[in-house]
Amino acid sequence: MTTPKTITPCRPKWKGTLTDRERFVRQMHYAPIDRCFNMEFGYWDENFKEWPIFYENGITNNAEADIFFNFDRTATISGNIWLNPTFENTLVEERETTKIIMNADGLLAEVPKDGHDTIPHYIKSSIVTPDDWARVKAERFRRDDPARIVDIAALKAQHPANRDYPLGIWCGSMIGKIRDMLTFEGLAYAISDYPEMVEDMVETACLLVEDALDQILPHFDFEFAAGWEDICFKNGPIVSPRFFRNVITPRYKRIHNKLIAHGIDLWWIDCDGDVRPILPAMMAGGVNCLFPFEVNGCAHPGELLKQYGKDLRIMGGFDKIELGKGRAAIDAYMKTLIPLVERGGYIPFCDHRCPPNVDPDDYLYYLDLKEATFGMKP
Repeated sequence: MTTPKTITPCRPKWKGTLTDRERFVRQMHYAPIDRCFNMEFGYWDENFKEWPIFYENGITNNAEADIFFNFDRTATISGNIWLNPTFENTLVEERETTKIIMNADGLLAEVPKDGHDTIPHYIKSSIVTPDDWARVKAERFRRDDPARIVDIAALKAQHPANRDYPLGIWCGSMIGKIRDMLTFEGLAYAISDYPEMVEDMVETACLLVEDALDQILPHFDFEFAAGWEDICFKNGPIVSPRFFRNVITPRYKRIHNKLIAHGIDLWWIDCDGDVRPILPAMMAGGVNCLFPFEVNGCAHPGELLKQYGKDLRIMGGFDKIELGKGRAAIDAYMKTLIPLVERGGYIPFCDHRCPPNVDPDDYLYYLDLKEATFGMKP
């Protein structure tokens, strides 16, 4: 049995009079709070190798960093709602500076040999035609797979009813993971060439999520639901708003009905880039929070919060570009977020993983400034 790693926080937890659980619920529902919920989304893999504060203290991943910086805690639980078994990760070919691998989603991908963090170059998907999908669906998306039975007792042991942190239920992905399996180009062609196949993939994803929700929801009091799509880039979504509205929104509504029936009225979706063209369709399906809200791919968070009022919440939205420009830029951008935190329904943190070009001393300055601005006042 491996002994858990001991991590000593490098700074005290922000002072407060509420538990993390109470604070999160109140902040996201526009109720008075003692101070802002303190969290970050994490860091690039390179940060753990290049930032002295990490490598000198043995911090090697985002989970350890959350403890190290003493952030407020959140947790999310899930059933087995995707490929099972996944494709085997195998090395197909080695080249001078790259290697060709088969990844867990069944994609042939070209990745750098040195392992630096970058988007892989995808060469070929295992699913191109309806026959391919039929085979993979039968082999890896069985609803009656015993591995899809959720161990409720184990989850209850990990997350007791008297916990002091917010707990979420994972609602997976209706189209983002399909993009992962088909590739960007593959999904674009499939929507045109095999629309019934794509919709069956979406329906299968929805059914697996619903099966897990039916097992888990009766046994916990959740503070939020969470999901992942990542189907947008700086010029908008990779699927049309019409496709999203006609194919994805109805599945969101089914999931949302189950959430609401168990008292869960906050549902965030992690979708990078410019989400604005599909945001109305997302919200029509029950999504009411964006995470981690990339500013340069979309807009300042204040713009959307003004447009949608209290129907929309945002988590994230501190521009990573400004974070990398130094302390004057950090000061200036932090000031723009003050009215959003005061409004409620908004939790500020770096808009996606903090990149390694940010000076680690400036990052600590950013954390201190965030506490001075949004922490509990004397």
